[in-house]
Amino acid sequence: MDYQDFKDSLSQDSPPETVSEPLKALWYAAKDDWEAAHNIAQSKEGTPVYDHLHAYLHRVEGDTWNAGYWYKRAGKSVFKGSLQEEWEALAHAML
Repeated sequence: MDYQDFKDSLSQDSPPETVSEPLKALWYAAKDDWEAAHNIAQSKEGTPVYDHLHAYLHRVEGDTWNAGYWYKRAGKSVFKGSLQEEWEALAHAML
């Protein structure tokens, strides 16, 4: 699956079964299901990609302190662009 296929899947009612759990979380985030996305991010705390996703989700929520904590746990700098730009960067990195 490439980025465009993943974006196109957002018109479906459920995420593609063939993608990773972090990508499923991004899919849920794009569909405004923060809770489902957050549950996935929390499922493997301590794993950098999950922690980075967790940071992004707290940024979406508007909790910058908590987002900063998770960026640090992921070993990443706080993202300076828009939420959409970060979503796209995460998707590209995970695909």
